[in-house]
Amino acid sequence: MNRTKETHPHAVTEMCEAGGRLYANALRVGRIARAEVEQAPCLVEFALLYPDPDDPDWLRPIPPAVALAQRLNPIEREIAERRRWSIELSDVFEPFMSLTTQTAPGPDSIAVLEGSDRINAALDVATAQCQSEMLTVQPTNRFSERTFIQGLERDRPLIERGVRIRTLYQHTARYNPEKLSYVEQFADGKVEYRTIDELVERLIICDESVAFIPTRDDQQVALELRHPGLIRYLVKVFEFMWNRAVPLSVGAPYETAPDGITEIQHSIAKLLVEGHVDEAIARRLGMNVRTCRAHIAKLASALGSGSRAQLGYLIAQSGILEEEQSAH
Repeated sequence: MNRTKETHPHAVTEMCEAGGRLYANALRVGRIARAEVEQAPCLVEFALLYPDPDDPDWLRPIPPAVALAQRLNPIEREIAERRRWSIELSDVFEPFMSLTTQTAPGPDSIAVLEGSDRINAALDVATAQCQSEMLTVQPTNRFSERTFIQGLERDRPLIERGVRIRTLYQHTARYNPEKLSYVEQFADGKVEYRTIDELVERLIICDESVAFIPTRDDQQVALELRHPGLIRYLVKVFEFMWNRAVPLSVGAPYETAPDGITEIQHSIAKLLVEGHVDEAIARRLGMNVRTCRAHIAKLASALGSGSRAQLGYLIAQSGILEEEQSAH
């Protein structure tokens, strides 16, 4: 077992390329030869495959819904325990709250928060005080187990006391199992999710009174904004994006349009014409570079382009960008 971890190490929350390919094939076929799994021993280690009772040379896949539930159960237990701790801590500090009102952030303040612990602590306070609505913008597909737990801990109490939550993701979130699993946790609450092709940066607004925005790409420095003018501006930005977004429960933004080009490919075409390289396009649209290049190849095929230079010219000549602007 130690040798396996040394030669093929990764966490249970990750899926290596070989493991993902083999697991998908096993699900399609119904079983997989034990010899094939030698390149991805993590599938057995993480209990995604089990021995075929009829033939020891074959393995059968655990259904993904079952595998996901097995991993979520301990997380749910930990969330419940942490919620009990939060109630106990609130009871301990409640008598002192009235003594610190004069040192609370002012109505026009802008505070710099350094480090994830301080940022999360400020977010916890703001969400605990939120009574009406929370608006969030969540770009990119990064969604770790820690993010999952923190999100559940922060959002569930809001839902339970009737706070409305509206969240914007990128279209690629529709194909992210972790985000979809998170969304399913609140399917019956006052929560709305929409997706849009491109989001600039993360944003959280509580009751139109306090907002949080990052100031560095590593998410280790953020601003806590309480200036009414800035808050109003950020709310208008959110509403502008929200009105252009597609509800997660309906619509299919990746479906092929009558011109043979999907909406995401229209977005890529716009960024290509603006001169962005593949890596920048992928980052802005929340997808990996390989997926981005696959879309570029399909776009080139649809327009009959034989080269990257010709593709830019054909995009400009095709009029697809004008069509996209008129549609919006």
